[in-house]
Amino acid sequence: MKIGILSYHFPPEPAFMPGSLAEELAARGHEVRVLTGFPDYPGGHVYPGWRQRWRYQTQSERLTVRRVPRYAGGDRSAGARMAGWLSFAGSVTLAGRRYLGDVDALYVFQLPAVTFAAAGLLRLLGRVPTVLHVQDVWAEEESARPGEAGRWSGRLTATTRRLYHEAGAIAVAAPSLRDLVVAGGADPQRTRVVLNWTDERIFRPTEPSRAARQLVRRGNRCVVMHAGTIGVRQGLETAVRAAAALEGRMDLVLVGSGTQERRVRGLAAELRTQNVRFVERRSPLDMPELYAAADYQLVMQRDLPGLRGTVPAKLQAALSCAAPVVASAGGDTVELVERARAGLSCPPEDWAALADRFWLASAIPPAARADMGRRGRDAYLREMSLRGGVDRIEQLLHEVSQGATRAGRRG
Repeated sequence: MKIGILSYHFPPEPAFMPGSLAEELAARGHEVRVLTGFPDYPGGHVYPGWRQRWRYQTQSERLTVRRVPRYAGGDRSAGARMAGWLSFAGSVTLAGRRYLGDVDALYVFQLPAVTFAAAGLLRLLGRVPTVLHVQDVWAEEESARPGEAGRWSGRLTATTRRLYHEAGAIAVAAPSLRDLVVAGGADPQRTRVVLNWTDERIFRPTEPSRAARQLVRRGNRCVVMHAGTIGVRQGLETAVRAAAALEGRMDLVLVGSGTQERRVRGLAAELRTQNVRFVERRSPLDMPELYAAADYQLVMQRDLPGLRGTVPAKLQAALSCAAPVVASAGGDTVELVERARAGLSCPPEDWAALADRFWLASAIPPAARADMGRRGRDAYLREMSLRGGVDRIEQLLHEVSQGATRAGRRG
């Protein structure tokens, strides 16, 4: 097949889902064409050594990547986000007809950021059979300043509903997300769950190096580590308050950065905690050793309706590395952890409940922690692996392509 892929982010950004899908489909013999932007995530600045320009394309034997310019403003405000989304949509509309006009099927890595681009591209390409892989839904309440993006909500919702209606098939990244997508206008008969995978070349069980131990550990206390974005969605103030209540018993290590880092650091300083430490963002290549040096990985999500149907990428990475998990979240994230018996969980945004989980985590013997990690690894391989996920996406692409062919013959 000739397969088009539309994605807002793509490697070298930390976008292993569309990146690994493109590589795996090409390895299976398909001709794959990716349409994406220039790398600027997470800082909102185009990567050093890159320059935005109109005609930029790279090609290997079966994989071609076309990059188009977009406004690189990051997530510092709703206005900056919308400028990036709309500029990407404009560039995709200009480039899409010639580049993707003859594909057999189109795969869209469907984040809110790509919604307007996908709508414009589908108008250009006519009845091209399309698979939407929905990762997220728009939730205005996620904004750091509630209401700042309200004027866009209706437009985005209407465009998303139209995409759901026009898609040949819809994959969703979590079971509860299926309910949200169906409520948003998707046909339940064409909507299937395809759990995300992680970058299995990087995230796999390993032993910690001496450098990783020195960075993560201070003595023999239990270490719970959060690695990733320190943003609005995570609500890491809850974790800081919980850890502050257990000073002397456990350490909380926050690896990464984000829009709420200053606020979280300020709370730790205000509480005068000695057991909360911050480590600057590290390369993904470093993370498995840091995971191994800690005792648990912390997965945090705030109590927002739109987040109950999402599973943070950090969970798949932790499970693939056989790292036990402490989950302060709701919906599918907690359900996956509990079903796999891969760690401990509690409701989101409840610091006292999380402190209780931290205390219990510190009391569990190392052998039992290792058992949690092994069960999580088994669950990942069984339900979330790269091979299984690509099998499901490939099958959907075949189905929509064949369905379009049959419809054309009847017409």
